[in-house]
Amino acid sequence: MAPADKVPVTVLTGFLGAGKTTLLNHILTEQHGMKIAVIENEFGEIGIDDALVLDAEEEIFEMNNGCICCTVRGDLIRILGNLMKRRDRFDQIVIETTGLADPAPVAQTFFMDDEISSQLRLDAIVTVVDAKHLVQHLDDHKPEGVENEAVEQLAFADRVLLNKVDLAADENELIEVERRIREINAIAPIVRTSHGKVDLDRILDVGAFDLDRVLADDPEFLDPDAEHQHDLSVTSVGIDADGELDVGKLNEWLGWLLRERGVDIFRSKGILSVAGWDDRYVFQGVHMLIDGRTDRPWGPGEPRTNKLVFIGRNLDRDELEQSFRACLVA
Repeated sequence: MAPADKVPVTVLTGFLGAGKTTLLNHILTEQHGMKIAVIENEFGEIGIDDALVLDAEEEIFEMNNGCICCTVRGDLIRILGNLMKRRDRFDQIVIETTGLADPAPVAQTFFMDDEISSQLRLDAIVTVVDAKHLVQHLDDHKPEGVENEAVEQLAFADRVLLNKVDLAADENELIEVERRIREINAIAPIVRTSHGKVDLDRILDVGAFDLDRVLADDPEFLDPDAEHQHDLSVTSVGIDADGELDVGKLNEWLGWLLRERGVDIFRSKGILSVAGWDDRYVFQGVHMLIDGRTDRPWGPGEPRTNKLVFIGRNLDRDELEQSFRACLVA
C-alpha cells in the first residue's frame, strides 16, 4: 500500500498531568469533518479517563492497568488489527499513552509488525508538556539504569505542545522552559497552548515522523530486545468506594492531601459523589495544583460511586484509602 493510502496514526504522549486528555477532548469536539478512532492507555488500576472524555461519534478503545510500552503492547497490536477490519469507519487513529510511557516501543510497533506496517503509518509523536512542572520532572533524579520518561518523551517528539502557558509566572519562565526543551530536542516545533487549544493542522496528518532521524539518534530503536525499565518507586493507587461524601470532610481531606503528599503525587484524578449534590464532582490534580468542578448530573439508575486514582512516588495505599473513606457519610 502506498504511504498516501495508509491510515495516519498520531501518538499523544507527555508526562502525567500535562493535559493529554484535555487535548484529546479538543480533537474530538472540533468541527474538522474527520472520523477519528481513539485508543487510550491508563497506568492506573481504575479507569478514569474514559469517563472524562466527552461523548463523541468516534470509536474509543481503552487499555487499563499497564503501560502501553510494556505489558499491553500485544493489546495495542490486537486493537489496531481489529480496527483495520472496519477501515471504512475512520480516517485517522489517535493513541493516547499513559504519562509513564516511553514512546519508543509504541513507535516500534508500526515498523516491526508486518500487518500493521502495511496498512498504517506513524504520522507524528506529539508530546504535551506542562509549562509549570516540566523542568521539575526533567531534573528528577532516577536510579541508575532507569529512564526519565519526561526526557524520553521529549527526545522522540515530532511536535511539542507547551501546554498550560497561562500558569507560567511570566514570559521569562516560558523562555527558560523552551530552552530546556531545546537541549533535549532541537528540531521539533514548539507550539504554545492553554487548555489543549491548538490548530489541529499543526498536529494531525503532518507527516512528521522520520525513521531515519530516530535511527540516527537511537541505533537500537528497532531492536525488540532493547531494555526498557520504569522507575519502580512510581506506583498507582486506585480507590473505588460506594456511598456519598461529606463536602466539609472532603475539602479538609483534599487540603491535607495537597499540603502533606502533594510533592510525591504526580497525578490525581477522580469522579466523586457528594451528598446533596445532583451532579458528579470531578477533580484533577498535578502535584500541589488541583482543579475540581461539577460536570454532569448522575444518570437515572446510575450508581453513585467514587472512583479515584493517584500516581506518584512511594504512595501509602492504606493511608490514602482509609483517609478518603473517613470522608464518607456514615
